[in-house]
Amino acid sequence: MKKYYERLDEFREKAEKLTKQMTLEEKVFQTLHTAPAIDHLGVKAYNWWNEALHGVARAGVATVFPQAIGLAASFDEDLIYEVAEAISTEGRAKFNMQQKHNDRDIYKGLTFWAPNVNIFRDPRWGRGHETFGEDPYLTSRLAVRYIEGIQGNGEFMKAAACAKHFAVHSGPENLRHEFNAEISEQDLRETYLPAFQACVEEAHVEAVMGAYNRVNGEPCCGSNRLLNDILRGEWNFAGHVTSDCGAIEDFHERHKVTDGPVESAAMAMKNGCDLNCGKMFLYLIKAVKEGMLEEERLNEAVTRLLMTRMKLGLFNEKDMPYTSLNYSLVDSKAMKMLNQKAAEKTLVLLKNQNNILPLDKKKLKTVGVIGPNANSRNALVGNYEGTASRYITLLEGIQEYLGEEVTVRYSEGCHLYMEHVSDFGLTNDRISEVKEVCEESDLIIACFGLDAGIEGEEGDGNNKYASGDKTSLDLPGIQKQVLSTICDSGKPVVLVLLSGSALSLGKDEERIPAVLQGWYPGAQGGAAIAKILFGEKTPEGKLPVTFYRSLEDLPDFTNYAMKNRTYRYMEKPALYPFGYGLSYTKFSLEEVELIKNKGKANALIQVKITNTGSMPGSETIQVYVKAPYKTAPIHQLKGLKKVKLLPGESKKIEITLKEEAFQVYDEGGKSILCKGEYLVYIGICQPDERSVELTGQHPVCKKIVF
Repeated sequence: MKKYYERLDEFREKAEKLTKQMTLEEKVFQTLHTAPAIDHLGVKAYNWWNEALHGVARAGVATVFPQAIGLAASFDEDLIYEVAEAISTEGRAKFNMQQKHNDRDIYKGLTFWAPNVNIFRDPRWGRGHETFGEDPYLTSRLAVRYIEGIQGNGEFMKAAACAKHFAVHSGPENLRHEFNAEISEQDLRETYLPAFQACVEEAHVEAVMGAYNRVNGEPCCGSNRLLNDILRGEWNFAGHVTSDCGAIEDFHERHKVTDGPVESAAMAMKNGCDLNCGKMFLYLIKAVKEGMLEEERLNEAVTRLLMTRMKLGLFNEKDMPYTSLNYSLVDSKAMKMLNQKAAEKTLVLLKNQNNILPLDKKKLKTVGVIGPNANSRNALVGNYEGTASRYITLLEGIQEYLGEEVTVRYSEGCHLYMEHVSDFGLTNDRISEVKEVCEESDLIIACFGLDAGIEGEEGDGNNKYASGDKTSLDLPGIQKQVLSTICDSGKPVVLVLLSGSALSLGKDEERIPAVLQGWYPGAQGGAAIAKILFGEKTPEGKLPVTFYRSLEDLPDFTNYAMKNRTYRYMEKPALYPFGYGLSYTKFSLEEVELIKNKGKANALIQVKITNTGSMPGSETIQVYVKAPYKTAPIHQLKGLKKVKLLPGESKKIEITLKEEAFQVYDEGGKSILCKGEYLVYIGICQPDERSVELTGQHPVCKKIVF
């Protein structure tokens, strides 16, 4: 059986034949995201716009998995695949139900505009929690597995994934429609493009979405360099390109690179954009008639779009395997179980002084739960979310876990970002309640942070700040003040942070014995966190982003150069480093070998890992490479493997480092293999001093010469 990506010639022949029968106007209307029916050709209406960042979104009930940044913290490629496969199952099941009722509205198709593989280069960026973090290698590995899970490996695509936003896009949100990201060839190739390349060349991603911004002067949705030279020319991309929504009108309205809508539409399509999220492509009728665009190029775009629909089996293809997926699969018991498992794997234990965690409920009479995110559904879900049939907040998860055995006292503590909770209340109007809960409790579980109303996409209706970007790494509003009051109580404090990005706790960090980063953990998040806090599960997440001490450690937000950004280039020590995360159990690495393949620029790593602690757990073996090149990153993640072990259990693991693991980019953006000595670090964290200080473990260093 041929896979869908092996049937391109067959699909192209059928699509070209159909395209030739269309009028100019019919073809143009097929390039809009709201493509109408063409009854005389048997083409049904189709809305291309659908979302599935961490679950099928915006179309009613579906499983709401942890936000993408949380999934990235699992460092678990197999988990990403399992979640994506579940999303595509629900997507097909919902699609089959909607088609049965002749519902072809927005968010009802099989073309999912996810994953977001932009690099989270700056913690201020509001949309960073939609990504897989700051590292090109980790992003690439997780994105490939996500796409494989969404699209499947059959004769037809299960659903279509879309790698976005191509390219060099990560804020500021309030400038995105006019911003020109100036970037060196080295940074472009070393940081901003690798994940997209992996999506295309390895995962056969069906669609790529252009970004709003310009890159070195060219608007991304009309960039000949990005869309034609690199995407199709270098990487042989075989799918379709869609604009971001409203991006093409930015050409003349904000970027000022064209004189009006006709020229903008022509520029976008001429330079490789096939589908318009919006209505600008209506002007292609005039562009073709006035000779500003060759009709052959329009034909190619329509052919590509029809091919996608054919790959999905939307033209009454025989033996379509996905029609049996029914609505009973959506948000089912099995999906809820997977969702809770995913949430458990995303949680990152940042601090555990004197092993205060896990908590023993037998030793507790009263637990205080305090904070604006403790009973917040919004803090569970992030953005681009669906609607769960049930949400379990942290408060609810703790209440259910402890049952009648332990008294749970609760206070909202404060508003998420305002200075009072009640409309007519004074500043800090819950502080007396906070103090009383602290007095009555043996221990405090504090739940603070952010939600997608504070960090998110520009223009989101519920966004507190117009742009969605953060202005600081501090907790917003009076959260820090309330947290200080909790610390002043003298009771032990376990802090759970629900946020999609790095936060800095300032001086109170020293007074808090345990900190758990919960991200936006999905609809089952509260139950998952409770199991971690009370030791039923062992934390295994790792940070996919750097937690900086201060914004003063970072360059200006609008500076897209990578110098002093992310663990790969930063010069100052982190608060909590990329790749860091504690466990309740301990792991040791032994028999570490690096075997160079004779005559080839690749190597094999062999290592034995043992769980030397008393609890079952999972650990991520991380491999970092330092190249002997003056402008190369300090070191780079180039291999990883998640390993699950029982107490006392050992496993022998092999990790292959391909030639690309040792290649770097010179100042001109050319990939090179340096002559000289490379350092390869094998461990459970980065080889930087801060990671070693926090974990107490030094990665094993091996040398290899090319």
